Amino acid sequence: MTKELQGRTAVVTGASKGIGLAVTQALAAAGAHVVAGSRTASEGLEALVADGNASWVPVDLTRPEGPAALIAAAGGRIDILVNNVGSAPARPGGFLSVTEEQWRRTMELNLFVPVAVTRAVLPRMVEAGRGCVITIGSVNATLPDPLVVDYSAAKAALVNFSKALSKEFGPQGVRINSVSPGPVETELWLGGGGVAATVSAASELTPEEVAAKAAGATVTGRFSHPSEVAELVLFLAGDRAPNVIGSNVTVDGGFIPTW
Repeated sequence: MTKELQGRTAVVTGASKGIGLAVTQALAAAGAHVVAGSRTASEGLEALVADGNASWVPVDLTRPEGPAALIAAAGGRIDILVNNVGSAPARPGGFLSVTEEQWRRTMELNLFVPVAVTRAVLPRMVEAGRGCVITIGSVNATLPDPLVVDYSAAKAALVNFSKALSKEFGPQGVRINSVSPGPVETELWLGGGGVAATVSAASELTPEEVAAKAAGATVTGRFSHPSEVAELVLFLAGDRAPNVIGSNVTVDGGFIPTW
């Protein structure tokens, strides 16, 4: 892999596992120094830090001081921000089972945190006259699902937010895009408390059957790999996509029908 991002600084939220870790690894392999923000570390993240390719900032981004603290830890120059942190709690009981507190928590982590981190980083990028913000959305932004009703609403708002910012800050040299994955092979879907396990507990299906049903809804018949999402983020973050602004790119194996 070429070192196309050599000398650049990237900030990734939710960087310790899943898509966030894959993005951190891809950016570091391309030469960027990655400031990885997450509440806890992981073996993969610790390996990057040990190799000098990343620095870890332990941070709870839902706390008022969290977003500004993460950006401050990155130093004076930030070339790339990847808003990845989020969660997708399954709601097998339907809309009426979702409490007000659960709605607030989902909106906080999936919408308000990316808004706050982006607000903290944009002044630096505008002053530099360049920068790149990539936000991880979801196919549920345009394919709402009652199983993740609050998550779908939050991601729809997030993708809309990204598009609006691209119109304001694109003329100032800041490229803003979003990436919307379909089902991805991560703990969020396949872990002990993930979507498959939660749906399984409320149905007669095993977690493996739930996952197989979701995979069967794609053209490729499988979940996307975190590395596949990361490769798209890497493309958008580098100099190969200078005129890609305000786009929402899906990585879903054909999950969203086009007819």
